[in-house]
Amino acid sequence: MIDRRSLILVSAAAMLPLGTSVAWGQRQPVPTTFDYGPAKLDIYAPDGARGLPVVFFVHGGAWRSGKRSQVNAKPAFLLANGFCLVSIDYRMLPEAEVATQADDVEKAYAYVRANIARHGGDARRIVAMGHSAGCHLVALTGMRGGLPGVAALLLDDTRAYDLTALSRNGGMAGAYARAFPDPAQWAALSPASYVDCHKHPPTFIAYSGASGRDGDSKVFAERLRATGTKVTLFDGSAYTHMSINRDFGEDGDALTGAALAFLKSAVG
Repeated sequence: MIDRRSLILVSAAAMLPLGTSVAWGQRQPVPTTFDYGPAKLDIYAPDGARGLPVVFFVHGGAWRSGKRSQVNAKPAFLLANGFCLVSIDYRMLPEAEVATQADDVEKAYAYVRANIARHGGDARRIVAMGHSAGCHLVALTGMRGGLPGVAALLLDDTRAYDLTALSRNGGMAGAYARAFPDPAQWAALSPASYVDCHKHPPTFIAYSGASGRDGDSKVFAERLRATGTKVTLFDGSAYTHMSINRDFGEDGDALTGAALAFLKSAVG
């Protein structure tokens, strides 16, 4: 496991190459927007890029809010480190149930895989990343095989890995209860249901100090490891649920250093 204190000591020297961090207020790249069917997505890519690895980002918002433009420092940081970034919208509750949102994520991924080469990205080197509700959707679609060819998963802070277990532990309340009102659907919408006995893409799991995140993340990580999947578990207990996403790409951020090392190892 990577803890925040030890990573802070080494990230500047070992994880973040000189000149690639992003200062607060630095101008962000301007994306190109496309309609992939159910919703739209933004592609951030350097001018003249060819064959770059891609981060495919799914925002959070309790499955009922949020938008693709909420990427904070991610575009400038990732482009500076040799990646393209794709940030997607998907239909929200109550218009679309969570199952439909997962289908939207898979459609967006398929669109990106088919078209990213025209924008400088490499369809064979896509890492799917999500925060909060987006973390759940990336975990769900990734575990059930809905992101074919994905190079890795970067999961940033959710409790929705196993909804039945979440209910037993008293966590099925608030946003979770509103998003998953029907117990008959819990198994189908739980990433843990699809872990089974086969190996999955390398997976980075980060958790914040919000209630229950550490335990649920650790249990899911161990289930994945039991299949032979390579798992990196990041102790982000010093973060809030919002700051663990908001601070990504900022100068000196510990999660950013660990995630960048994971990304580079996953895509070569």
